[in-house]
Amino acid sequence: MKEIDFLERRNAAADAKKKLIEKMRQAPKPDDPAVAASRAEKASVKASNASKRSERDRLKREAEARQQTEADARVKADELAAQTERDNAAERSLAEKAEQKAERDRRYAARKNRTR
Repeated sequence: MKEIDFLERRNAAADAKKKLIEKMRQAPKPDDPAVAASRAEKASVKASNASKRSERDRLKREAEARQQTEADARVKADELAAQTERDNAAERSLAEKAEQKAERDRRYAARKNRTR
């Protein structure tokens, strides 16, 4: 292997540094039209994504509101059905009691007629 002395290493480091500086000088500047166009494109994509996200969020909120409304309507319908069932049960109970009373009165009247 060849021995690399101090001067060669120093010159190689200086050359690498010069190449890096030249590369940085050739890089596009912030006021370069290509950089500005790239920034504008990124900004438009970002705005488009934001509008899509807000539209998705709006649709999601509307769907949740619709589901909540439907759930509320189902609860109200169930409550109404339960109330109707209770009312019908009360009416049936009253009707049964009236029939039982009529039957009791008929038996009482028949018993009275038999004793006379």
